[in-house]
Amino acid sequence: MIRLENISRAFDGKWAVKGLSLEIPEGEIFGLLGPNGAGKTTIMRMMTGILQPTGGKIFIAGHDAAKEPVEAKSVTGYVPDRPFFYEKLTGKEFLIFIASIHRMKKEDAMRRIEGLTGLVDIKAVEDELIEGYSQGMKQRLLFASALVHEPKVILIDEPFVGLDPIGVLLIRDIIKDLASGGATILLATHSLQMASELCHRVGLINKGVLTAVKSRAEVSSAEGGLAALFLKEVSGRPSGEGR
Repeated sequence: MIRLENISRAFDGKWAVKGLSLEIPEGEIFGLLGPNGAGKTTIMRMMTGILQPTGGKIFIAGHDAAKEPVEAKSVTGYVPDRPFFYEKLTGKEFLIFIASIHRMKKEDAMRRIEGLTGLVDIKAVEDELIEGYSQGMKQRLLFASALVHEPKVILIDEPFVGLDPIGVLLIRDIIKDLASGGATILLATHSLQMASELCHRVGLINKGVLTAVKSRAEVSSAEGGLAALFLKEVSGRPSGEGR
């Protein structure tokens, strides 16, 4: 469902992502882990068309993102790490606006929005201006906006930022249900615990290079778990060495 072929991106002659290849099948939650500046957000921005790769190819649900950008975007939902809202709109108005971008029929859009505001538990504030939302409510709204058009592929960059514990559990369960329903999910997160709980596989990235891909079974059997694997790949030290 997602196929990245040797993708790279350079900024001012420096590689942010270099020679990355990856395939993620339908229904899988793939976690992307790495330190700040490792290239996680750059990868997602290339996949959404916000950035163009310096090299390589990106396929989303069979669509070449360079040759068929509209088709690729039509099946992709994106939860960015730094969202933008029209804060003078209400939550419901913002979702209607997003639905219009995807050219959804009004009746279909309203039916979908009605379900989504309940799903992310913002129905009580859906008619209030976004500028009055807490950070957690904005994050829930952002998540709903990515799902309005029922995407087959969902890219999620740090989904738990600003959420209280109830919100974290809510979004976690929604992500699980989406994958169970056949959605393909690429998840970038700093939370080792959530990556361990949610992801079928985890990719460790450092300085723009995918250094390792581990299955859930490999993570579970590793001494020290995902934290030890992460430390080893990022620092180059065997797990158990000093910091």
